[in-house]
Amino acid sequence: MQRIKAVILAGGFGTRISEESQFRPKPMLEIGEMPILWHIMKGYSTHGINEFVVCAGYKQHVIKEWFSDYFLHTSDITFDFTQGNEMIVHKQHVEKWKVTIVDTGLKTMTGGRVKRIKKYVDSEPFCLTYGDAVSDVDITKLIEFHKNHGKCVTLTAVSLAQQKGVLDISSDNTIKAFREKDDGDGSLINGGFMVCNPEIFDYLDDDTTIFEQKPMKSLAAEGELKSFYHDGFWQCMDTKREKDKLEELWASGKAPWKKWED
Repeated sequence: MQRIKAVILAGGFGTRISEESQFRPKPMLEIGEMPILWHIMKGYSTHGINEFVVCAGYKQHVIKEWFSDYFLHTSDITFDFTQGNEMIVHKQHVEKWKVTIVDTGLKTMTGGRVKRIKKYVDSEPFCLTYGDAVSDVDITKLIEFHKNHGKCVTLTAVSLAQQKGVLDISSDNTIKAFREKDDGDGSLINGGFMVCNPEIFDYLDDDTTIFEQKPMKSLAAEGELKSFYHDGFWQCMDTKREKDKLEELWASGKAPWKKWED
């Protein structure tokens, strides 16, 4: 079992999928009737990570209310109004999770959100990822790789043409440069699923700090940013088309990111 927490960024507005996210935060958009946030957490849980810190913001009450009623979403329920409004829970399935949901502000940037949860991760390394992408990345091997090289941050590099940060990687997996993608790129990109040492907080200034800009560039310049290459499945959910793709994979019964038993 990995004694490490996973921090999930779940506070953005989700403007690129606004037809769905106007009603709820993007991490709460569903794949197979369960939020993508749940899918991400289930993926971590298969690797023994069961403590989560969710960086909430936009419509954060939706996330809190969903978890407060978690057993209602995952169990059969009888409401017996003949016995004084009695509620009976059948076949209750309880995850081995401890979930801390933190209101990190409505307009806080990604780096600012991470800075706000510092007290919840103590002084230990922690996993960090975005609340809108699923993958079959081997989290256990990722953590082992991170611990072995001793640098501040490891991010998972994937080879997909998405609007994410482009990586210039040396032969020893050190990221030498980090920049935003442009239309001409076919390079490795930042797929999230990161591991951070507590020193990362030294690179985060305030709520206006964008994690993918100054902190990442500084880490790369100092040789403190490593890449863990993943050539398996990875898919974000930025658009309705991408959401539909994930729904189709789930409905087929062959979702590549599902590594857990029902």
